[in-house]
Amino acid sequence: MSVLDLTVPAPTQATQGAEVAETIEATEFRLLGPVAVHNRQTGTSIAPSGPKQRALLATLVVHAGQHLSVDRLVEELWGDRPPANAPSALHTHVARLRRLLPAPGHEWISTLPTGYLLSLGSASTDAARFTRLSGQGRATAPGDPRDATRLLGQALALWQGSALQDSCHGPLCTAEAGRLEESRLTTLEALYEASLNCGRHAETVGDLERLTAVHPLRERLYDLLMVALYRCGRQSEALGVYERARRRLLGTLGVEPGPALRCRLEAILNHCPTLTPARPRRADLAAEAARLQTRIDQLVKDQAHLLRSIREQGAGG
Repeated sequence: MSVLDLTVPAPTQATQGAEVAETIEATEFRLLGPVAVHNRQTGTSIAPSGPKQRALLATLVVHAGQHLSVDRLVEELWGDRPPANAPSALHTHVARLRRLLPAPGHEWISTLPTGYLLSLGSASTDAARFTRLSGQGRATAPGDPRDATRLLGQALALWQGSALQDSCHGPLCTAEAGRLEESRLTTLEALYEASLNCGRHAETVGDLERLTAVHPLRERLYDLLMVALYRCGRQSEALGVYERARRRLLGTLGVEPGPALRCRLEAILNHCPTLTPARPRRADLAAEAARLQTRIDQLVKDQAHLLRSIREQGAGG
């Protein structure tokens, strides 16, 4: 009688390759908040411990697929006062970063004759997801503001703090953080415009009041707040928002509000019909009717279940 072999077979090269590919595909580099490497399968994140490591990772990811020279990376990490052994110190930071990245054995960072290059491969970034969802939401807004609010809300939900948080020391990361923050504000404005077009003017007033306080030079936010207040029947307050914006712009920049805000003022003073929210599209009404019908069907089922339970309890008594 033969002895049963219970030895666990070693993983094949193909199996190992598949596991590495899965890990890479599940990897998401996060830039919309603290810089980290996130695994979407396990929900775990790894963050470089030191500011130089975070700045290096952020710089390489922001410029993924691009050759970054040693000189540019040294400037990014140490500014105009690099250490005497800056290239060696940079090499050490790159080596530590390689050990931190997932899928051991996969070459995320390539060493080139004059610098380094990070390849994303099938990995992703939260910044790219944000850009995609924001673009889809803004493209959808004119025809379907309700769906646009969903997409734009999903885009903004990706943010976990300021862009490249604790990593903006050099010109490359500073410029990218500024671009991302501007895109975030543009997306916020698109979200509130879509919300107004859904008839949610009363719900948006408080948020827009707070946003104009945080971004006092952002004319588009004043514009949206004026519309929201006007649609709530608060015309005098809407006019007051214009005066507040004018004082802040004059006091800080020495300029009057731009033509868009001045046109909004004129429209409110003249009760322009364009300020009245558009009626919901037929498709929106049909979708709302379908949602209500689904809710009614569920209530009927719940009622039948409750009556059946009452009868069974009565029969048992």
